[in-house]
Amino acid sequence: MVAVCLLAAIGAGALAGCAASKSPSSNNRPAESGEEAGERSEEAASKREEAAELAKNRELLAEIEAKKQEEAAEENATKQEHAAAAKAKKREAEAKKRETEAEKRVAAAEAKAKKSEEALRAEAKKRKAAARAQAKQREEAARKQSAGETTTPAAPAPSAQP
Repeated sequence: MVAVCLLAAIGAGALAGCAASKSPSSNNRPAESGEEAGERSEEAASKREEAAELAKNRELLAEIEAKKQEEAAEENATKQEHAAAAKAKKREAEAKKRETEAEKRVAAAEAKAKKSEEALRAEAKKRKAAARAQAKQREEAARKQSAGETTTPAAPAPSAQP
């Protein structure tokens, strides 16, 4: 908005300067009077002032535009930084989620392996106990058989059949 006003002021000043330079010349007169020379010097001074003001306005406009561009660039950079930070935060959250899921899978696999190992140990213990019991039974049978051979006479035992 300020830039538009400055441009309008610059344009108006330039037009006023052009109008002043197109004033009727008195080249037809051989000698200028002091009053006309004063007017011309005032016009020249006025033109110089207008040119200086125009240059100052252009410089001011350039500064304003540069400042606007700088602010826009800073705002853009800030937006990009915020977007990058949000992306990084999102990636971190996803990585943490994947890590947590992986830890859960590992824990489940370890629990399953432990359960399987315990089941195998229990089965091995059962087999060992069964083997001991079977060995004990064989030993008992063998001992009974050997005890029966030493205590029994050569004659067979009478049977109680009628």
